[in-house]
Amino acid sequence: MSSSAPSIVIIGTGFGGLGVAIELQRAGFGDFTILERAADLGGVWRENTYPGAGCDIPSPLYSFSYEPKADWPKRFSGQADIHGYLRGVAAKHNLLPRIRFGSEVTEAAYDDATGTWTVRLTDGTEIGCDVLISAVGQLSRPALPAIPGIESFSGRSFHSAEWDHDVRLTGKKVAVIGTGASAVQFVPAIAPSTARLTLFQRSAAWIMPKNDIEYSRLHHTLFQLLPVTRLAERLWFWTFCEFLSLALVDVPPIRRLVTWIGMRQLRKQVPDPALRAKLTPDYPAGCKRALFSNEYLPALTAPNVRVETTGIAGIEPEGVRTADGELHEADVIVYGTGFKGTEFLWPMTIRGRGGRELADDWAGGARAYKGITVPGYPNLFLMYGPNTNLGVGSIVYMIESQASYIRQALERLARHPGLVLDTRTDKAAQFDAHLQKRLARTPWNFCGSWYRSANGRITNNWPGTVLSYRLRTRRLNPADHPLLPVGAPKELSR
Repeated sequence: MSSSAPSIVIIGTGFGGLGVAIELQRAGFGDFTILERAADLGGVWRENTYPGAGCDIPSPLYSFSYEPKADWPKRFSGQADIHGYLRGVAAKHNLLPRIRFGSEVTEAAYDDATGTWTVRLTDGTEIGCDVLISAVGQLSRPALPAIPGIESFSGRSFHSAEWDHDVRLTGKKVAVIGTGASAVQFVPAIAPSTARLTLFQRSAAWIMPKNDIEYSRLHHTLFQLLPVTRLAERLWFWTFCEFLSLALVDVPPIRRLVTWIGMRQLRKQVPDPALRAKLTPDYPAGCKRALFSNEYLPALTAPNVRVETTGIAGIEPEGVRTADGELHEADVIVYGTGFKGTEFLWPMTIRGRGGRELADDWAGGARAYKGITVPGYPNLFLMYGPNTNLGVGSIVYMIESQASYIRQALERLARHPGLVLDTRTDKAAQFDAHLQKRLARTPWNFCGSWYRSANGRITNNWPGTVLSYRLRTRRLNPADHPLLPVGAPKELSR
């Protein structure tokens, strides 16, 4: 890449940050720095170390297409193996020297006069760049519930994403609040050793069977010597996920199949009719992400486990009090209450043209053109931005699509030094209108979930297949992204 190539700052070292860095590096962009707030890379796969942590997408699909791994220990890999994979990929592509660890971003501001970005860190350091790429993800900030008295508990308490491994749970009375994806994994892992585990459930999850296997030496040999076998497994799961994705908008009858599979598993694994009634979802399949587990439902049938569906009135020093007045004593409380998924880029402050703040522009819910760019914020790009999460499928596939789109944008910038790239407001509005029309037809409207902002807008998910997203982002249309001289008008409608 010529000396006219832009300088780049990437925020985050999860799949998104590493993926876009590799894409740009392979295209010849060498002037980039990756900022990471922690002391290690890996994003959610660094942070989430709770017992049983893993991925519910098969590893042959939940990995970079250009960095396959023939020796995954099992089909659905655990946290340590995925984190190790990311470390290996970063080392192979020599990204470690480009990462500034312990560098948390508080603010990024665009300068109209120079057409550059200034990134400010918590220690007061300022870094200038031509292009800013945020890859902080949607699941980086744990969310604690607004329960009265949450600070009054006299025992130990922590969020599943901040697991306190110094706390021994053996023989303890443990209260688990939340029944999302993390709880479905850690409850079976910790329940057998507890004296009593009380699971506070606001709504039951759709639990699907997990077709997991331990990969044998034969598997590893075949994947290594005959890559077509590994590709066949990847293609099979990609096709299966695409099929299920059609149920969200285009082929709703598929939801009946998902409902049948989930109810069949529930009947098979929970023989007690009273408990089964508690664990039967009261919303349509697909409204929230289906969770895959063969151990979760059986764990809830154990004699030392209780599923409590009465609402929580508050937390007291001795435990959790429910709305019926009962005090559920606990030695430890574990919050499996998810993340601040709709608060994109929070708590960073992002300022664009004329000092406008992204938080103000997103007051009614985050939105971005193809989930990647926002009008009025030149040379700012988002990885895993608004409406690019998936109800079904591998987010890594989406990340590769976004990285390719951003690379095309930067190649265009490199060919036209001295200009900045923005997005037309009318194109962004048209894209959003089409997106919202499709989202209105999805089952995500039928229940509350982290996919939706406070005003009900679905800000997180893509309403379709990953192939449809790949086709939309395959080629950057220059007409959608005008190149402007520094100090150009604040609004671009044509």
